[in-house]
Amino acid sequence: MQSFKIKMFLGFSLFVILLDLYLWQAIKVLIKNRPVWYQKTIKAIYWLIPILIVVTFFLLQFNSNLAANRLVRTYLMGFFFIIYASKLVAFLFIVVDDIKRFFIWIWHGIERKILNQKEEAIEEELEESLVSDEKKISRSQFIARAGLVAGAVPFVMLSRGLFSGAYNYQVRRVNLVLPNLPEAFDGLKVLQISDVHTGSFFDKDAVYKGIQLIKEQKAHVAVFTGDFVNNRTDEAYEWADMFSEIKAPMGVYSILGNHDYGDYVTDWASPEAKAKNLTDLFDVHKNMGWNLLRNEHVLLEKENKRIGLLGVENWGDRGRFQRFGDIDKAKAGMPDVPVKILLSHDPSHFDTIVSKQHPDIDLTLSGHTHGFQFGVEFGHFKWSPSQYIYPHWADLYKIEKQMLYVNRGYGFLGYPGRVGILPEITVFTLNRMA
Repeated sequence: MQSFKIKMFLGFSLFVILLDLYLWQAIKVLIKNRPVWYQKTIKAIYWLIPILIVVTFFLLQFNSNLAANRLVRTYLMGFFFIIYASKLVAFLFIVVDDIKRFFIWIWHGIERKILNQKEEAIEEELEESLVSDEKKISRSQFIARAGLVAGAVPFVMLSRGLFSGAYNYQVRRVNLVLPNLPEAFDGLKVLQISDVHTGSFFDKDAVYKGIQLIKEQKAHVAVFTGDFVNNRTDEAYEWADMFSEIKAPMGVYSILGNHDYGDYVTDWASPEAKAKNLTDLFDVHKNMGWNLLRNEHVLLEKENKRIGLLGVENWGDRGRFQRFGDIDKAKAGMPDVPVKILLSHDPSHFDTIVSKQHPDIDLTLSGHTHGFQFGVEFGHFKWSPSQYIYPHWADLYKIEKQMLYVNRGYGFLGYPGRVGILPEITVFTLNRMA
């Protein structure tokens, strides 16, 4: 465990130092004509920030009291993310220009060798180069300024999202047409939330406003599609009573997400302690009145008609994500019903397994992506870095006769805010026809 923390600290420190060294070259271009005292002041301020960040990261890794303070840890990590996400944008802006100029320099070198120019011509070219270099000073200043401006944009946006986006819950209403839906279920309201991540919360009043919004929807069925905690079950205890207020006449059903298994904790006292953490989470769901489905199904019945609701454990195809989800097991003993709805945390399960092997599943409800907690949504247009990892990352998708809905998440993880991709409460209305 200690060696892992040391590697984390050294890797983070190296990243910070190298990035700041590179960006410092751009800062020097901007201030080189200023008075010496001005340059020294800017240099001191510039390097004070990464030094403080490295020291704070060290304390977060090796000081148990500071690491245990969730509020301090959350905001410090959020601050780190904002600073270095912004610096990365500036870095990318500047490095592209540097790479272009590097290749131009190589090409000119090759060109001179091919032409085998006379000494007089070379001297003339060198004179032109000196003039060009003088012009490049102003060009370098322009690129440096543009890079810093480019970095300032995400800094402002991420800072604003820290205070205004994290708890700005949005109710999204989606009408779904299921031609085989029994008439008794026509108009059924199903509410979905996902990715609560109680370990990241600290504002109970703000979270409860979201709970009140959920209660106001008066859904017939409510579902939760995984990640109730970040790492440990004890994160959920102070929030369980609040979330237990979510009720529905036909039941509240839940599944597990990749964070619920405790796999990201590296200091479990024993395998038994980790296993107990998971069984404790099962009890949290039960005590809240949520029916946890672990590769199981239930039948929703109304006026002697039935539809199927299946819930599977986490199944992912990226990184360290578990593959515990078993649809065949969830279907075992299930009678023939006209509509099947699947709860599966990770949308890649739909892409890889559901759409290819289970065409009888009409609708899959997922979460997991959070929409990266950052992006742009304007009318039918939406963009997020998440789409470069997950082909289906937010909203409704229709693939032949099957549908997938990816919820943007109720909570947040890592960066304690949201920009553009706001926390979501989804209300589906099931219809037999459009």
